[in-house]
Amino acid sequence: MPGTKRTNVFIGAKVRVVQKQDQPTGKLTEGVVVKILTNSKTHPHGIKVMLENGIVGRVKEIG
Repeated sequence: MPGTKRTNVFIGAKVRVVQKQDQPTGKLTEGVVVKILTNSKTHPHGIKVMLENGIVGRVKEIG
């Protein structure tokens, strides 16, 4: 499932996100979604979320 659609991302989902500072390298961080920060239905770079540990990033992989 692509992380570019808000309907695919939900609270409690296990995801891998790219943080702002990791965008050039593409390093992914894994975690569980506690808050969805993007209001639009889609975003070309991924839906922005906050993970349980407070990390904010854009969803690249779900599951």
